[in-house]
Amino acid sequence: MIRVIVHRKAFGTTEILRDISFTIASGETVAVLGPSGIGKSTLLSLISGIDPAFTGQITRAKRMAIVFQEPTLLPWRSVLQNILLVHEDLARDAALAALARVGVAEKAALFPGQLSLGQQRRVALARAFAGRPQLLIMDEPFASLDPATAEDMLALTEALIAETGPATIFVTHARSEAERLADQIFELGGSPATIVTSQPRKDMP
Repeated sequence: MIRVIVHRKAFGTTEILRDISFTIASGETVAVLGPSGIGKSTLLSLISGIDPAFTGQITRAKRMAIVFQEPTLLPWRSVLQNILLVHEDLARDAALAALARVGVAEKAALFPGQLSLGQQRRVALARAFAGRPQLLIMDEPFASLDPATAEDMLALTEALIAETGPATIFVTHARSEAERLADQIFELGGSPATIVTSQPRKDMP
């Protein structure tokens, strides 16, 4: 169980987040909606531990993976090396299997700059899921993709989450993405931002 309690998050004298509290069970997906600049990515930074400066308490899993909007691959390393550098105990065959699962095994020897954005996003997914994370954090993972590629990535992500069962939280601007993937949907609003609406996915009881 991932427990998030943020009483207050501020940058200097500017308060960004206040009184945000929720839990994410293993196998459950939570989506966070809200306008640009409201504090969605800041919340993910707190949950991931990237930013420890806040008032509150967050319980994290031992195995955690983050998928950023930008793939954040090392451009001077091959696709396969980008997987193995993050997961030092992962066998080469397992890393290749992770790339095959997302459909880019044949790109293993290439460098990120030789791939399309969609292919780089697939590599980022392979890197995240190769370690079988207990907590998966995704920040706008389908942004800037054409509709067909975005649909492919949505379907792939949905399948990978179902296969590995992490507690998942992701930020998106698209309610359709949230309704597609999430078991709970939280919307941030106000200043400082807090959860203004909370709803289960339509097919949840």
